[in-house]
Amino acid sequence: MTEPTFDTPLQLPLAPETLAAINDHLRPLEPQQILQWAIHHLPGLYQTTAFGLTGLVAIDMLSKIAVPSPPPPLIFIDTLYHFPETYELVAEVENRYGVKVQVFKPEGCETVQDFEKKWGEKFWEKNEDTYDFAVKVEPAQRAYQLLSVRSVITGRRASQGGDRASLQPLEVDATGLLKLNPLFAWKFAQVEAYIKDNNVPRNKLLDQGYKSVGDWHSTVPSQSGAGDAGERGGRWAGREEKTECGLHKDYFTMKLKAKLEASKAAEAAQAQDVETVPTAA
Repeated sequence: MTEPTFDTPLQLPLAPETLAAINDHLRPLEPQQILQWAIHHLPGLYQTTAFGLTGLVAIDMLSKIAVPSPPPPLIFIDTLYHFPETYELVAEVENRYGVKVQVFKPEGCETVQDFEKKWGEKFWEKNEDTYDFAVKVEPAQRAYQLLSVRSVITGRRASQGGDRASLQPLEVDATGLLKLNPLFAWKFAQVEAYIKDNNVPRNKLLDQGYKSVGDWHSTVPSQSGAGDAGERGGRWAGREEKTECGLHKDYFTMKLKAKLEASKAAEAAQAQDVETVPTAA
């Protein structure tokens, strides 16, 4: 059977029939083969990662693919609310693999204090969707624009369930960004085995009862079962219906909601400033 040919790099935007043909080609391949294909065909390629296990597997695989150029740079969205162990892992990965990590934070914020001044304390409890937009979606979109990103490698897998159950190797989001999911068909047991067999760095919290690590305020140790069913246990504690952080939801819908919420926050802050202005004697 003759292997299909695709533009190198791909010309965007992709026609639906081209995307379908690419997925037909990629679906039976191993993750390493999918990554090899991506390096040669996807324009403006980066890897977005929160340094979860699947993303770490992809980082390790990319480091072992023999190509003239270095592996795609990494984009890490620093929400300002990560665990110390996550920041330690970022440094460990950067040192181990020698890959450049581009860090992006919420707009106009370098510290938690900056963020709370802009949005208020415990904003995730007041408006979770807008919080996700402010700490993850907006910084990611800003990264894509500043770095001329056209394609990203993700750590999503179909076996994680929820919105990911029908995952394909390559997707196009509402903004036209190409999203490659090289381990889309892997089970959690395969991910764990690869991490162990290749001595891939992992978050130390995974040895303390955590199954999946996100922001410290919404991640707890979990007693959920082993394997795929319990892999994301402990994320968004008490919010069983939530399965995504916002990065893989509709950008334009979230942007509109965030704009409205930002106006409310600004008005509230202005009103508070007026109340605290001392009156003349």
